[in-house]
This record gives sequence, structure tokens and C-alpha cells, in this order.
Amino acid sequence: MNKLIFLSLIVALIISSNSFSQETTGPINGSLIVVGGGRMDESIVEKFIELAGGLDANIVVVPTAAGAESYDENSARIFTEYGATNITVLHTYDPKEANTDKFIEPLKNATAVWFGGGRQWRLVDSYAGTKTEEMFWEVLNKGGVIGGSSAGATIQGSYLARGDTRNNQIMMGDHEQGFGFITNMAIDQHVIARNRQFDMFDILKNKPELLGISIDEGTAIVVQGNEFEVIGRSYVIMYDGTFWSREGSSLKNLPTKENLFYFLRSGDRYNLSERKVID
Repeated sequence: MNKLIFLSLIVALIISSNSFSQETTGPINGSLIVVGGGRMDESIVEKFIELAGGLDANIVVVPTAAGAESYDENSARIFTEYGATNITVLHTYDPKEANTDKFIEPLKNATAVWFGGGRQWRLVDSYAGTKTEEMFWEVLNKGGVIGGSSAGATIQGSYLARGDTRNNQIMMGDHEQGFGFITNMAIDQHVIARNRQFDMFDILKNKPELLGISIDEGTAIVVQGNEFEVIGRSYVIMYDGTFWSREGSSLKNLPTKENLFYFLRSGDRYNLSERKVID
């Protein structure tokens, strides 16, 4: 009996250890642009259009997160103002409609999908588990790009930060699953502009296996494979249980591992699976 108890404890420890070491990965094919909200930096818009295939590329804009009754071409003006010529606005709040062949038709030839801002749970309620979500993945699998700002950033992670339908201050709410274009990650936005730099810990203390990232306004990460590069005018904050600085950390008085975070800026690169800055 004692031997059985001992073996059970060993198995439990192995399972527990694995839960803390789940790998964070980006898309096998295609690219992601994850934007922290606010006024979009020119470099971000240009990068999205470039990855889409140029000004004549087939771009689908999904403004559903904003919660309006309906949408028109103004939802895509951020791209038309830069000269994009072939844009379709795709929207429904009805998952049954999102699961029809007619609705997904614009996505069949799309090389890019853009998710607008608002509340990320609306994207889940409308598209999760439907043919539309499958087609989002198909865009990536064909080497296309998926981008989004604010809610459109958070939805790209596997864990849905601020997914509560009551308000956007609850970090772990009644919607907890994103589309998972990046696995084992929680994504927050508007971080410095709204002093949200400590909010991510609400998630990580309950789900320490996740990699946390918070992106400020006008700033983005461009994800290709398991690596990303920061672009834009402000900063990205990493929550990976370590600390990094250009000047090192040997002389710094740092907090405990559970309270660590650090900043990355434009041009900095990061390996998601290894969870470390690329020097």
C-alpha cells in the first residue's frame, strides 16, 4: 500500500510539472500581427498590407467585437486610406450564419484577416467552433496574415484575457478561450496607456503555465513561427518569470519570480517556445 501511495505521488508530481512547462508556439504557416490598440502606427499598417500581399490583396475585416448593430466600409478605412483596394467587411452575431458556406465565401480567397477592437468575447460568441473560425485558420495555413488590435489582439491568444461579459476589468471571466493562433499565451492590450502593467498577474497566479504579454497602444508584435519582432512607437511587456535588460541585472534589486516583468521595444525579437529574448 505504501508503495502504491508513493507511485501515485510521483505520477502527480510529473503531471504537475508538465502543466508548468507547456510550450508556447506561433503559427506553423503564415504571420500574425498583434496590436495593443489605440492609434495605429504607420509601420504596423504597412507591415500588415505587405504580409497580405500588397495593396490589391484580398483582405477581410471583421469588426464584430465593437458591438454595433451593423457595419459598412468605414470599418476598413484604416486600410483603404493607405491604398488597399480589395477589402470585404465580414460580420454576424449569429454563429449559425457564421457556420454557412455562403457566409465564409469571402474568406476562401482571402490572404489576410483583420479583427477590430471592442470586446473579445463577441468574437468568441459569433465565430468559435464554426466554419468561419476554420477559415481563419485556413488563411494562416495558406501562408496569409491575421492581424488585430485591442480585442482583436487578445483573441489571438489561447487564453482570453478580459473575456468577461460584465466589464473589461475582470481578467478571468466567463469567456476564457481565444482562437489560439498562439498557444499557451494570454495577451493584454492598452497596457501602459491605461496602467495595466500589473493586471496580467491576476491570470498568471492562477495559470502559471501561460506566457503573458501585454502590448501598449500603437505597438505590435509580428509573429512568424515561434518568433516575434516588436514594431511601433511604444513598448511590449513580457511576463515569463525572468528578467531581461540591455544593461544586465546583476546589480538590480529585483522582486520575486512571480512578480517579474520586463519591457521590449521596436526591433527587439523574442523566441516564444524558448521564452527568451533573441540577442
